[in-house]
Amino acid sequence: MLKKILSAAAIGTGVLVMSTFTASAAIVCRGHTCWHTHEAYDFPHEAGVVVHEDNWHWGPREKFAFREHEGRGYWHGRKWVAW
Repeated sequence: MLKKILSAAAIGTGVLVMSTFTASAAIVCRGHTCWHTHEAYDFPHEAGVVVHEDNWHWGPREKFAFREHEGRGYWHGRKWVAW
């Protein structure tokens, strides 16, 4: 009986530890331009971005465009501003 309890505790601990290492994902928008990020950045105030949860969807009357880019930064018009 003790072996079963210890096994269950070990499995539960393993699941809990693994869940803390899952990658965070978000959708970041500046104006009507959005992109995905997998890092939790503290964007500079002047970036003027809004960070949404990864499952965010715009409303039926809204129109956004996705422009993906690697690395830390944000879109300013058609230019990627790295920081």
